[in-house]
Amino acid sequence: MASHTSKDFETELRTLRERLCAMGGRAEQQIELAMKSLVDSDAELARQVIENDKAVDRDENEIDELALQILATRQPVASDLRFIAMSLKLVTDLERIGDLASGIAKRALELAPLPHLTTRSSPAFLATLVLKNLRAAMDAFVAKDADSANAVIAADIEIDRVNATLFAELLGQLMSDAAAVQQVLPMTSVCRYLERIGDHVKNLAEGVVYMVHAQDIRHRPYVAPAN
Repeated sequence: MASHTSKDFETELRTLRERLCAMGGRAEQQIELAMKSLVDSDAELARQVIENDKAVDRDENEIDELALQILATRQPVASDLRFIAMSLKLVTDLERIGDLASGIAKRALELAPLPHLTTRSSPAFLATLVLKNLRAAMDAFVAKDADSANAVIAADIEIDRVNATLFAELLGQLMSDAAAVQQVLPMTSVCRYLERIGDHVKNLAEGVVYMVHAQDIRHRPYVAPAN
């Protein structure tokens, strides 16, 4: 009976891990499609992204239920408990990422009928950095790699820098051409959404460090354990 129960527990943990990875993949796809709808002025694709956000919300509800069920029935300890605690936080960040991707799609709908705004920098480049960091954070989660997670946290500095540069350029364009307000304001929102996604990705990475080493680095630097 003990062996049977242990196998069931491992199956539940594996299912939880797989569901989180699938949700991470869905959130990543939502960002990609939202940015494509923005770049291509594709209103239909933007509407699809907004509609698909319901699936991300459904993921959150189902994964929360699974994690809480495991907590209630298995009474996990040590690393298993940290994994489940981290999962409950991770799913919240992924849901918020989905909301922000939907926000980008809504701005894409506003911009679709308008002429393209010409800027030296592009929100698409910012999105590339954010997506790269999201993939790295999810890879670190799967591999239980705290060092890689810490690299994700460090990379958020570049995301903030690029966002600040692009935001300043957009405001500068508005000052020189007030007629561009209809394009500039939604684009500044897109930049803000991408920067916030970057913050949620950073949260994911901090959660991985906690899961692996029981080290809370939300307000302190990561200290790699001695070999």
